Amino acid sequence: MTAISVTKARENIYQILSDVNSSSQPITITNNRGKNGVLISEDDWNAIQETLYLNSIPGMAESILKAGKEPLEECSIYNPDEEW
Repeated sequence: MTAISVTKARENIYQILSDVNSSSQPITITNNRGKNGVLISEDDWNAIQETLYLNSIPGMAESILKAGKEPLEECSIYNPDEEW
């Protein structure tokens, strides 16, 4: 992960935002007080939040793993009119 000082981040914030959005690579912003931060794109943040939410649902991770092992020929075709 790339690390830059808070001073350099201030000087180049627009370019840094562009970089994290185009590369999906986080950037550590360091300071001399030992309390660093990490800058990520909004899309990556939303993906992390969605993953945390799904993992918080009891049995969800196991259900996803089980579904991933099911052969495609045994899967049902999606029907938008079907009730869940």
